[in-house]
Amino acid sequence: MPTNTTSTPCELCASRKHSLFSELSEQHICTISEQKNSISHKKGQILYYEGTKPLGIFCIKSGVVKVYKTASNGKEQIIHLAKGGDFLGYTALLGEENYGNSAMIIEEATICFIPRESFLSTLFSNTPFFKRITKALSHEIGVMEEKLTDSTQKSIRERLAFVLLQLSQSFGVEGDSNRKIDLILSREEIAGLVGTATESVIRLLSEFKKDKLIQLEGKRIIIKDPKGLARLSDFYA
Repeated sequence: MPTNTTSTPCELCASRKHSLFSELSEQHICTISEQKNSISHKKGQILYYEGTKPLGIFCIKSGVVKVYKTASNGKEQIIHLAKGGDFLGYTALLGEENYGNSAMIIEEATICFIPRESFLSTLFSNTPFFKRITKALSHEIGVMEEKLTDSTQKSIRERLAFVLLQLSQSFGVEGDSNRKIDLILSREEIAGLVGTATESVIRLLSEFKKDKLIQLEGKRIIIKDPKGLARLSDFYA
């Protein structure tokens, strides 16, 4: 079960500088801080379910959350992975709709819940913040359009190469000449990110390893040739 934890004031939170709250005035950030709840979640716990009503928004202080949709056959399509500083749930809240996806903790997380009234009050009384949220929504639409195009025009091999590059950029840790993805994902979850069958991901990872593009350490993946992956993903095309 999620457990309440000692709440760090928003103005002192290390993740704030990466969030949409980064430029809020002291008055607004203090108001948000006073009304939020900070909760610790373990891996595998559900943050919210598709089809339920949003009562506020979530701001990730630490950890990783996967946002996904479940098809009628039970397969997951992972929309994106959220990390420290990211907001979740604000799209449905602003659209006055139920959640269009679900969210699950995949790396132990501390997440702040900000009630609807507090978030909307801050949004509508702060023009710069309103503009940042609008820009974030526009960016999300652009990303979804790009993913839709990739799913129809790129091969599974190209999409997997691109996903590995994205994971490396978001969760990578520099080594000597390599870059380790410091996040354990199951092969099913990687398949969910790519939008393909698990068997295809297993086969292609093996081929990437053979071609010295990556190195496998159990479930961890080390990027050995990022330029090769970029060429394969058609990243610069």
